[in-house]
Amino acid sequence: MDRLNLRIYAFSRKAWYQLEHAELDHQVRRFVNSCGTVHSRTDLNWVLRGLSKCGRIDDARKLFDGMPDRDECSWNTMIGAYANSGRLNEAREFFYETPIKSCITWSSLISGYCRHGYDVEALELFWEMQFMGERPNQFTWGSVLRVCSMYALLEKGKQIHAHAIKTQFDSNAFVVTGLVDMYAKCKCISEAEYLFELAPDKRNHVLWTAMVTGYSQNGDGHKAIECFSDMKREGIDCNQFTFPSILTACGSVSACSFGAQVHGCIVRSGLGANLFVGSALVDMYSKCEDLNSARRLLETMEVDDPVSWNSMIVGCVRQGRGEEALSLFRMMHLRHMKIDEFTYPSVLNCFSLVMDMRNAMTVHSLIVKTGFEAYKLVNNALVDMYAKQGYFDYAFHVFKRMTDKDVISWTSLLTGCVRNKSYEEALRLFCEMRIMGIYPDQIVIAATLSACAELTVLEFGKQVHANFLKSGLGSSLSVDNSLVSMYAKCGCLEDANKVFDSMDIRDVITWTALIVGYAQNGRGKESLNFYDDMIASGVKPDFITFIGLLFACSHAGLTEHGWSYFQSMEKVYGIKPGPEHYACMIDLLGRSGKLTEAKELLNQMAVEPDATVWKALLGACRVHGNVELGERAANNLFELEPKNAVPYVLLSNLYSAAGKWEDAAKTRRLMKLRGVNKEPGCSWIEMGSKVHKFMSEDRSHPRTAEIYSKVDEIMILIKEAGYVPDMNFALHDMDEEGKELGLAYHSEKLAVAFALLTVPHGAPIRIFKNLRVCGDCHTAMKYISVVFHRHIILRDSNCFHHFKEGTCSCSDYW
Repeated sequence: MDRLNLRIYAFSRKAWYQLEHAELDHQVRRFVNSCGTVHSRTDLNWVLRGLSKCGRIDDARKLFDGMPDRDECSWNTMIGAYANSGRLNEAREFFYETPIKSCITWSSLISGYCRHGYDVEALELFWEMQFMGERPNQFTWGSVLRVCSMYALLEKGKQIHAHAIKTQFDSNAFVVTGLVDMYAKCKCISEAEYLFELAPDKRNHVLWTAMVTGYSQNGDGHKAIECFSDMKREGIDCNQFTFPSILTACGSVSACSFGAQVHGCIVRSGLGANLFVGSALVDMYSKCEDLNSARRLLETMEVDDPVSWNSMIVGCVRQGRGEEALSLFRMMHLRHMKIDEFTYPSVLNCFSLVMDMRNAMTVHSLIVKTGFEAYKLVNNALVDMYAKQGYFDYAFHVFKRMTDKDVISWTSLLTGCVRNKSYEEALRLFCEMRIMGIYPDQIVIAATLSACAELTVLEFGKQVHANFLKSGLGSSLSVDNSLVSMYAKCGCLEDANKVFDSMDIRDVITWTALIVGYAQNGRGKESLNFYDDMIASGVKPDFITFIGLLFACSHAGLTEHGWSYFQSMEKVYGIKPGPEHYACMIDLLGRSGKLTEAKELLNQMAVEPDATVWKALLGACRVHGNVELGERAANNLFELEPKNAVPYVLLSNLYSAAGKWEDAAKTRRLMKLRGVNKEPGCSWIEMGSKVHKFMSEDRSHPRTAEIYSKVDEIMILIKEAGYVPDMNFALHDMDEEGKELGLAYHSEKLAVAFALLTVPHGAPIRIFKNLRVCGDCHTAMKYISVVFHRHIILRDSNCFHHFKEGTCSCSDYW
């Protein structure tokens, strides 16, 4: 091979790749055999470099070993070849064997260590190089700063910066760019800005790209857009790295219009066909919810790029277009595209939208078949998908098989439990998670607090709150909202207010939690005041807010206010009332004794009445003794919820209160015949870490004798204070004495007797009941609060009752 062809092959990687292996061996042998006679050292160095660049390191080594005369360039080429290909031990051996170690020699080795993530070794070599008296060049500085950027080694980066100043390299454009990039990636954007402003050479497009990328990666999309605009005004050219960064920034702040302008710049620059840039464009349009533009770009791309398709699928999922996302996944599969660990999680998220378990399990089978079940990201998505759909057996199966569980794995399962109302399971998982040494994030904390709120386990909720404060995690809106809701639902309005007052940002969920909380605690008028404050702050109410408002009006007897809010829903805010709002209104009218108006509203409903509406009407009929209308409501409930015991019990109670014992017995027989089981009424009290549960006339508690003795004492003392048993709530056909004894041993009274024996004087007594408190127990609690000078907080299935000094927060309107 003559000198001209030798040079051509040395310069052309493609030419080296096109040589067959046997032919290459033959050529290398020719070069080696004729090294000293035909080819000069310079020519052989060119060949050596060509082999190294195309990755044929072993062939380069053969040529190197056959060279009789090697110079510094030969040694540096081999060190660089081994280092860049990751064969660092061999690179180091060559390094120590080389007779002359120049700056390039050191830089080649350092660059290899940096490229392959060996930051400790790279930095040790950097300092050793200078100790040996060799001054680094701009490429050495660039390599060590790049490794600091890759691994966010801020302190190491600062040391290198200080050394750059000391050695007067801090004005070098290459070094300044590396420093800007390092500080930006270490989330020190102010320092990056400062260096950028002081940079001596502002015509450097790499410097501008580093700054735009820095803003984008630090979540400041608007500043990235501003910096990019300045870059264009200065006439600085953009490249295939600048455009993806600015497009990411546009997507993060939904700046679709600016993104479209950037798209125009890309087309004019001729980079529209670049795969990296095209993928960023699809991602930007998807995040800006312009799926039509994203789809058009996807269809015109010359190469089927999985990253672009993944972005498109994620965009569809975010906009609730689950079927379209699944269609894209099917097309990927049909086109034999490389489906990766990022594709599957996006596809699995679709199934929470389309609720298609058959296809979900098909995708799960495909995951197993293709070997992606070993990927944590995919397993987390599987757990999340199954948990959200309530398939906990499958969710736990995947979860238990995972060898490497992180906080996201636990979060997926725990939040799924909360979403599907498995609150006790959620709290069990939280405890197990902490035992395993996994530190919860804000999402887990918010979900756990929501579970505490639903179970009204105040002490557990307080522990979660304390752990959150100790963790040092920054406050988040979701955690603060969950705290407000938890404290309000547990009857601690002062604590709920403290959290509310400490919040810098409040949304409609925050205000609604407080409005509902005050309403449930019998402070309806204050609840309405919070609504006025919310409107004044510029926050608009939503569907749930009006449920809270109407609930407040219902439990405070504010009929006129209730009508006003109900009518403003559609007229002022464009929110169509749902069955829940009608149920609140019927409850409000029913409690006020306006059953005729409630019946008229029922007949005028714009939506089909559901079970909540008929339950509200039946409850009102029970209070006011309207048997005829109550029968109508009950019959509708028998059809809508045939296995629900509540309508049978309410109708039976309605008959009993009206003295229709035979009809009451007939209703109970019908309930038994249809296999409907009544949930037994029970009350419980939390003492320390134990829950004490009581049922009517229950004698299973270890301290039964003391409790019943205390009940007898209570009944004597409150009767002396004026209490008269209300026989209307003795729902069995027996003599007066039997009825009175039955009332005395209701679960609420057994619980309060136990509390008086165990709860320190001055501390509030907190009792929880699974059903609505009966009228007789409600009256008794008022007398007990006076006689024993105690604050009793009773949470029934409907609301909180705060008994204090003979009155209840519900004003006897519950």
